[in-house]
Amino acid sequence: MSKPKLLIVITKGNWGGAQRYVYDLATNLPKREFEVTVAVGEGVILPTRLTEAGIKTISLPRLGRDVRVGNDWKSFFALLKLFRSEKPNIIHLNSSKVGILGSLAARIYNLTARKVPTLRSGPRPQQGVGATIIFTAHGWAFNEKRSHLARAIIALLHWLTILLAHQTIVVADATCRQMRHFPFTRRRMTVIRNGLAEINFLDRPSARVALLGEQAITRGHSWWLGTISELHKNKGLEYLIRAIAMSRTVLGSSQRPSLDSLTVVIIGEGEERKNLENLIKELKLENTVFLLGRRENAAQYLKAFDIFTLTSITEAFPYTILEAGAAGLPVVASGVGGIPEIIKSMESGILVKPRRPSEIAKALEFLLAHPAKTAQFGQVLQQRVTKEFSTTRMVKQTMLVYNET
Repeated sequence: MSKPKLLIVITKGNWGGAQRYVYDLATNLPKREFEVTVAVGEGVILPTRLTEAGIKTISLPRLGRDVRVGNDWKSFFALLKLFRSEKPNIIHLNSSKVGILGSLAARIYNLTARKVPTLRSGPRPQQGVGATIIFTAHGWAFNEKRSHLARAIIALLHWLTILLAHQTIVVADATCRQMRHFPFTRRRMTVIRNGLAEINFLDRPSARVALLGEQAITRGHSWWLGTISELHKNKGLEYLIRAIAMSRTVLGSSQRPSLDSLTVVIIGEGEERKNLENLIKELKLENTVFLLGRRENAAQYLKAFDIFTLTSITEAFPYTILEAGAAGLPVVASGVGGIPEIIKSMESGILVKPRRPSEIAKALEFLLAHPAKTAQFGQVLQQRVTKEFSTTRMVKQTMLVYNET
């Protein structure tokens, strides 16, 4: 009996949480059980890594995140053509844009393959007569800052995607709750949290030198704060930077912050770079906050930090907090999305409200003032991440969805 053909499709080929998920899934599914192909929209990092790992990869160059009617129309027909040529048994769609375009194209493909699935979850179509449609929601786009009308339209499109797919995987309970009040969605969503593979961390001195060179030694900073984050408005980096400027840390006097006692490292790239550079200059933090750009295998540097931060406005279930936990770091993070499902505030880190620099500052001050508690938070989080969030578990649970839907 031939192996099921699995076609994984994702909107963008850059490197973020959704791309990490696709890579981990494609490279860890047992080759004896699945024939895996990945189709990728604009971007080169993910397809390059997949090709290097021996995964068949197909380019969809007109597929992108932004709404461009002409390209979106062409992408829809490219997806339909792809499904007809590849004849997959399972189509696994990832991210919002390809979710709606791909699920609609897949339903049409199933019709033309003389299989007419209903809008309810049903048995997997037999080989050669259609495909099971799986959608993974890595977050909902209506959580981003948009007009009320735009958010309403996006929510309806997400709902339509869930109806068109046979099963939707959501990465956090919080993500599931946000769509559960829509009709006919409760039984169509399955929570499978992201999992983490083993990371080869650099030791602290090596990681610090790799990030800042000799400056890491000569500056003599005693505390390093850091994050790995796309430079995007949703990541709330401006609030972290403002918190650093306003913080009255215990390392300095009660009158002003001891910025010379801090090094703040931000690893990542994005469209907000110029705005963040201007903010850093405005607040006179050029010798404190460093935007290092994208680094290959960024997680390996995590032990350079004493504290990890993720001050996002919206998140689903971020890999970076799992990576920080695996490194044994205490975390200060916004209590949004699935983050509270990883961190229990004041036990394995500190949760703050989004867009609140004052809360971030107070959380950092607490950790700097209580080094023993800081170390304890990191140990507790490390134990939880190691025990509960593995790639192996994520892949096994996903295979159950493939086989049972």
